[in-house]
Amino acid sequence: MKNLRINKQRLWDSLMEMGDIGGTEGGGCARLVGTDLDKQARDLFTAWCEAAGATVTFDKFGNMFARRPGKNNDLPAVCTGSHLDTQPTGGKFDGVFGVLAGVEVLRTLHENNIETPTPVEVSVWTNEEGSRFQPAMQGSGVYVGRFDLEEELNKTDVNGIRLGDELQRIGYIGEEEPGSRNMGAFFEAHIEQGPILEDEDKTIGVVRLGQGIRWYNVVIKGRAQHSGTTPMHLRKDSMVAAALITAEVEKIAHRHANGLGTVGFMQVYPNSRNVIPGSINFGVDLRNPDAAVLATMNDELEAFCSALAAERDLEISVDNYWYFSPVEFRLSADVEKAAKELGYSHMDIYAGAGHDACYMSDIMPAGMIFTPCEKGISHNPAERTSAEQCEAGTNVLLHAMLSASERIAAQ
Repeated sequence: MKNLRINKQRLWDSLMEMGDIGGTEGGGCARLVGTDLDKQARDLFTAWCEAAGATVTFDKFGNMFARRPGKNNDLPAVCTGSHLDTQPTGGKFDGVFGVLAGVEVLRTLHENNIETPTPVEVSVWTNEEGSRFQPAMQGSGVYVGRFDLEEELNKTDVNGIRLGDELQRIGYIGEEEPGSRNMGAFFEAHIEQGPILEDEDKTIGVVRLGQGIRWYNVVIKGRAQHSGTTPMHLRKDSMVAAALITAEVEKIAHRHANGLGTVGFMQVYPNSRNVIPGSINFGVDLRNPDAAVLATMNDELEAFCSALAAERDLEISVDNYWYFSPVEFRLSADVEKAAKELGYSHMDIYAGAGHDACYMSDIMPAGMIFTPCEKGISHNPAERTSAEQCEAGTNVLLHAMLSASERIAAQ
């Protein structure tokens, strides 16, 4: 099977067809979980997988699984997958490439009448993006036990609509318990969402580590007053404090190797031109692939906010409501081996974003394959990659999965 290759044009055509579901001007895609567009995408995925000889089922959180039998169906399956939901102003490739790369693996095995030693599965994880319902990576998080099933089904969007009701409405809540499948390995192919591979002129990124992430809600309570009548020394200005914290987030990131810090969301009250902001709620995102370093970054943020609150006589609360621990991908050797044998240039890299494979690594060996994207742009309608780059990543996925299947069968 060393000469086995996927069909580049078929994969690309499928990416474009899926991208038309929720397609936006500028070549992007807006397909949020639980919507009619989500249903259309899931239905299309089901049809494609069934045509490739797979059986499709879904669990109580709407996570989907397309299973192709192997020689010994009692053995753990070798799995791949990602997500079909997008950002509100997303592109056509984030997550979707990983799902359709899996579909292309099924098609390639099917048309060549290849019986794998173990079963092969392709999954679609519900609400990876966390755009309409929070948190991100919700489906895989429920599957591995990071999140409680009922609690997550009860999450509501900004209009008060319940996620469980939406999944029921579109017909994608099943009877299968999350976490109950017999899986032995999980791979995820994904566009890099960063500029490193393109800058280094490499075709494949062998993902060794997954970035640790801490997300915070920071609330500052000062005093709203008239901007023209309140002297500077008598103000309790929440905006100035928010600006100082934002600057400190950048400094924290610069102080630590591989550190990243972002303030990307902010709500200001009363948000008027001539009123000193009385309260501000904003998000902080800290990342580092080293758990100890990330803990230090957390301590520095909390200490700075505490000191600032005392200095300016403000109330500042820092809620670290989500922590995603750094991940070591144990199947990176399979990815590297496949890239070498296929003759693709490659390099070691770490995942700067959260991915479903990171959660799956909680319960089984996992691996990730990165492919370049133009200028590193993602979560944006300008997200671009090429048919050749998708082909290379999917060929690596195919051969990495075959290698893992043979190894599991030999154990």
